[in-house]
Amino acid sequence: MAGTTLLIPDTLRSWPWPRAINPFYEECKRESAAWCEGLKAFGPKAQKAFNRCDFNLLASLAFPLLNKEGCRVGCDLMNLFFVIDEHTDVAETDVAREQARVVMDALRNPHIPRPEGEWIGGEVSRQFWANAVRTATPESQKRFVDTFQQYMDSVVQQADDRNSHRIRDVKSYFEVRRDTIGAKPSFAINELHMRLPHEIITHPVVAKLTTLCIDALIIGNDLCSWNVEQARGDDGHNLVTIVMHQYNMDPQQAMNWISDLHDEIAEEFVGTWDSLPTFGGPVDREIRTYVDGLGNWVRANDTWSFESERYFGKQGLEIQASRAVTMLPKMEGIAPLA
Repeated sequence: MAGTTLLIPDTLRSWPWPRAINPFYEECKRESAAWCEGLKAFGPKAQKAFNRCDFNLLASLAFPLLNKEGCRVGCDLMNLFFVIDEHTDVAETDVAREQARVVMDALRNPHIPRPEGEWIGGEVSRQFWANAVRTATPESQKRFVDTFQQYMDSVVQQADDRNSHRIRDVKSYFEVRRDTIGAKPSFAINELHMRLPHEIITHPVVAKLTTLCIDALIIGNDLCSWNVEQARGDDGHNLVTIVMHQYNMDPQQAMNWISDLHDEIAEEFVGTWDSLPTFGGPVDREIRTYVDGLGNWVRANDTWSFESERYFGKQGLEIQASRAVTMLPKMEGIAPLA
């Protein structure tokens, strides 16, 4: 099937949130990129490939309203995510479990030096969070750590699925992917400087918007990443492969099926967003800013997928316009950056 032309569905053709970017992007990109590179999580060749992905752009698109301190925290988080992702993507289950333990210990103890000789992800996590807690509200701190634990647990599950050659069905895939995508701790950065009570964040309407947003992010990410992932044989944790396997479809049929699902999610998200209740007082402004940030996250993820070189190299903007991509051949011995 290599060489086949695939059309990536334009899932956001009617999405009401336009592209927006944080005004501190360039400054925070320089600072965060230098910080991450200085920790030497990758060798020189892998570091260059990592830099081309520009995860600082993703953060700046996702958090356009945060101040400079918040934008820097967002950039650092995106870089941390992909340090974790690229290392755990090639790890055996027991190794991934230990890496998860290291990350969470560092986040819970950001002012305690890490042990000599430990996996580098611990120090990256510690430094990231030591900087973030300087300005983050107690509410956002707690939610971040709690949701990051869920994320790390799911990363271990993903490693076990990969090492067991397990391909899930659509329902169970979404259940795991809602955590492996890392959206929940990212949303805690949306509220970095807010004092949103737990009962408002967990209100049924807000919770529904959160899940719908995550599902839209999963679809957007998996549609764009599937081609490179299938080429390197790392597509078992991707909705396109899941749908192909479950419904006996070819890649284009699976993408079209997923696009229809996204249309349903998008319609439900916008309708639910319009029904957000009022809670009274200053919290109303904060929660509306927060859920507006959820809508923006979907746009940000899509925009970054084409503007960075992560999935489409230097052809991203051209592919964004044409939606056409050539299916890549299988490549032996190709692995993630770590």
